[in-house]
Amino acid sequence: MAATQAERAAPSADVDAGLSAAQAARHLAEDGPNALPGGQRRTLLSIAVETVREPMFLLLLAAGTLYMVFGDLQEGLTLFGFVLVTVALTLYQEGKTERAIEALRDLTSPRALVIRDGRPQRIAGRDVVRGDLLKLSEGDRVAADALLVTADGLRADESLLTGEAVPVGKRVARPDELAAAAKLADSARVAPGGDDMPGVYAGTLIVQGHALARVTATGARSEIGRIGTALGTVENERSPLQKQTARLVRNLALLALALSLALVLVHGLVKGDWLQALLAGIALAMAMLPEEYPVVLTVFPALGARRLSKEGVLTRRINAIETLGATTVLCSDKTGTLTSNRMTVTHLAAGGVELAERLALDAVPEGRLPEAFHGLVEVAILASVVDPFDPMEKAFHQLGERFLADTEHLHGDWRLVQTYALTPELRAMSHVWAAARDGAQTVAAKGAPEAVMDLCHLDETQKARIAGVVDELAAEGLRVLAVARGSFAGPDWPASEHDFDFAFVGLLGLADPVRPQVPAAVAECRAAGIRVVMITGDYPATARAIAQQAGLATGDGDVLTGDEIATLTDEDLRERLATVSLCARIAPEQKLRIVQALKARGDIVAMTGDGVNDAPALRAAHVGVAMGGRGTDVARESASLVLIDDDFAAIVAAVRLGRRIFDNLRKAMSYILAVHVPIAGMAMLPVLFGWPALLYPMHIALLELIIDPACSIAFENEPAESDVMQRPPRDAAAPLFGGATLWLALVQGLGVLAAVMGAFAWASPRIPEPEARAFAFATLVMGNLALILSNRSAKRSLWATLRTPNRTLWVVVGLAFALLLAALYVPWAVGVLRFAPLPLHELAAACGLGLLSVLWFEGIKWVRRRGNP
Repeated sequence: MAATQAERAAPSADVDAGLSAAQAARHLAEDGPNALPGGQRRTLLSIAVETVREPMFLLLLAAGTLYMVFGDLQEGLTLFGFVLVTVALTLYQEGKTERAIEALRDLTSPRALVIRDGRPQRIAGRDVVRGDLLKLSEGDRVAADALLVTADGLRADESLLTGEAVPVGKRVARPDELAAAAKLADSARVAPGGDDMPGVYAGTLIVQGHALARVTATGARSEIGRIGTALGTVENERSPLQKQTARLVRNLALLALALSLALVLVHGLVKGDWLQALLAGIALAMAMLPEEYPVVLTVFPALGARRLSKEGVLTRRINAIETLGATTVLCSDKTGTLTSNRMTVTHLAAGGVELAERLALDAVPEGRLPEAFHGLVEVAILASVVDPFDPMEKAFHQLGERFLADTEHLHGDWRLVQTYALTPELRAMSHVWAAARDGAQTVAAKGAPEAVMDLCHLDETQKARIAGVVDELAAEGLRVLAVARGSFAGPDWPASEHDFDFAFVGLLGLADPVRPQVPAAVAECRAAGIRVVMITGDYPATARAIAQQAGLATGDGDVLTGDEIATLTDEDLRERLATVSLCARIAPEQKLRIVQALKARGDIVAMTGDGVNDAPALRAAHVGVAMGGRGTDVARESASLVLIDDDFAAIVAAVRLGRRIFDNLRKAMSYILAVHVPIAGMAMLPVLFGWPALLYPMHIALLELIIDPACSIAFENEPAESDVMQRPPRDAAAPLFGGATLWLALVQGLGVLAAVMGAFAWASPRIPEPEARAFAFATLVMGNLALILSNRSAKRSLWATLRTPNRTLWVVVGLAFALLLAALYVPWAVGVLRFAPLPLHELAAACGLGLLSVLWFEGIKWVRRRGNP
């Protein structure tokens, strides 16, 4: 199987060993990553340009220009200084978000299975290089253009490049074709399309068979690169939450514009000072414009996705994060998700249709397998994939290594000449072998017991006897497969396995233990009001045994089979799924009906899957979860989330984190709305009352230095509530700002506004105007900090939240207080901000008033705790 390679392509690589790590690194340096233009990371300059185009910054620039042209140069420069500081903070936050998104983009890029240094390795598609050996199987998305070195019944869907939907067959490349490709000769280029061609192409899909392929072109040099198609672009469709928030911001912006114009007219006409009128109008617009909302909606999902990646869950569609907390039904695969996916053959039943010989392997010494079972193990190995990657296929080879040490010697000159792959219609695979020494041929079949029994043309009595043994093994939680040996007469290969003359050989039972953490994860889902439904292709008895080990309820009415689904109408299926916790003997295409039926019932559905046929169900589910370890590329591309190690507990961790993210997002949104109420009131009410101006644009810019990091960083880092997985899922249709939440935020803001206006009303007759303004501003800042602390939890007391760790929040609070002290006592800042230094007793009074402004909310929390401990 060795292929000729030019020195530049693969100096010492061969088919078995692939490239070495050093060779791969050199080729990556020469050719660059296997990626196409598009989806590039934003630069700091582009972020800065986007930032200064936001309405808040345009208003700041306008106010600064007015000060510099008509007012005080120092005040104008100060405002421009605030612009620079705010832009710097925004660049830091956006840069952090962009780095998180970039890291996720790398993690969730298409994966490829290559042979390097003699062993299979799964790497990011962008790291595939010229000369790599790709291992391709059904369901894989080809990572780069390549020529086939070996092929076993390979067919590919190349419609992405050719527009032809019919898959095309592939053959092994000739030595001269491999040599020409290695020399990068243009004559070696073979256009996609057409049967019996040796090339596979980046972006196309393997729909059948297995192969090894030598990479000939990557990135822009591939066929898809020549066409100029960009893959993997970031989805820009806005989520329901983003749309809802955009409507809120738009409505508030229109209201701010109307009130600001009215304020300018009233102030200008009454006092005749149009410059101050314009500044008051700008201040009111800045105060009312909640420009933090878009920032929060970018930062929270991006950083949340980064947190999910640390839990072993990759986010392909970032909008799915907001749906996680609303999930009501979690449909999970069995193998590899609930179980460990470490298959081991533990039981054998041999002796043909009589199955007279039974054996449990746990007590059998290595190499001491009774003679009666040799044929069964030998046929099972011959019916398996020659170089397996799937754990179940590996289990049969490990069985031979343990008990049949001479198998390799016996079959050393045998050659695999024909493969009949497993299909949805026939759940069995067959291999035809020929011996070089005498031309003798044998056929080995392995698959679901009912499929193998059909191949053997057994009568009903024989089938019933075998089915009884299958049920016995399945009741112990074993996955049961049957094997048969066949022969045929005639010079041509039969078109179908049904044309062979098969003899039933026996059964093998495979154990795959439940992951240790699964029962606790299932119990956690139950406490959180999430129903777990196990979906498997196994026999009901096997599935029931595993489900019981996993902690799922499995009463008689809780099990639904694929045969039963085939007889049910959509309405009947919806009714049956109301009580089902286990679906057994399910064909992959039936998953889509299950998802659609659950959605029709009003459930929010998360669905796991790994195969090509799972893709429609993954796409249809509210949250599709693909397997990162054993899943196909098609499944991963169809899913919203990808499990790195296929662990069910990681899904539950993702739901827990999704609920935390949504909780913290709601806290941040409520805080933003609440804090803008007193700021807007301080900009508008003094004009209506005939008081001196309390807030100027520079004051609001200073407040933004507190508000931005508080809402986008401090709240994002807030730990999950203790009851996050002890409450039912939230209503996915309910708005983020429900009536109660909206009114509570407004009342919180009004409480702070009352404290601030009361402070100024008390102070203005008694102390000079700059000092009274400083007193009111200090009260506002402390009320702002009180809002942050109080909104950390809707139930826990302020004292309890103070003892809850959140280092980022305390950094924000500390910096905010330091900023307040600088504004009150640094001479330059005092002059620019039109303040006067406060005596310590007035500062203490302002701090007390600010904190007291939200104490009533603590009373509401106490009532909530009493009503719902």
